[in-house]
Amino acid sequence: MKKHCNYHRNAIPQLSSISSFLQLQTNFRLRPVAGLISSRDFLNGLAFRTFFCTQYIRHPSMPLYTPEPDICHELLGHVPMFADRDFCDFSQEIGLASLGASDEDVLKLARCYWHSVEFGLCQENGKNKAYGAGLLSSFGELEYSCKEREDNEPYEVGEDGMPSRPIIKPWDPAVAATQDFPITTYQPVYFLAESLGGECSQWY
Repeated sequence: MKKHCNYHRNAIPQLSSISSFLQLQTNFRLRPVAGLISSRDFLNGLAFRTFFCTQYIRHPSMPLYTPEPDICHELLGHVPMFADRDFCDFSQEIGLASLGASDEDVLKLARCYWHSVEFGLCQENGKNKAYGAGLLSSFGELEYSCKEREDNEPYEVGEDGMPSRPIIKPWDPAVAATQDFPITTYQPVYFLAESLGGECSQWY
């Protein structure tokens, strides 16, 4: 991405250049949107190898976290994954599954996507690592979700309503499909896959 898409700390890469690069690599393209779109529309785009991507940048008062997907979230979290053909094929399969699906089934797909591609954790060398784009683009939540803790550390909720530590469940699409999630705070629940490849295979 540094070599072909002008990724560096002194500039914001252009979506058009990145999209052209991705089309050559994996036949995926970026389509700019102004903000959040419905789960059905988002998943529909994946079916046609299109990723809807925002262009604005988070407010400087909230550098560690943004409740809406901004360009940092897109370019640091999602876009590098779309340079991998296996991930792109997997994403398209999710999108295809949404076509003609009931609202209930679209919600289940959206929850699974949220708890994996957006906020998923996986094991690497015995440690929990983040691969979800929402975590990779949020320094504050990245630390919150992956911090090493003692097994007996108490679970408490602070005055701000945030738990002192998250609940981490083993990745299971059937369970993730029923797990609701907040969009304006750190996640209270994360799902941990044994590996990134294992997470993808268990969808099917």
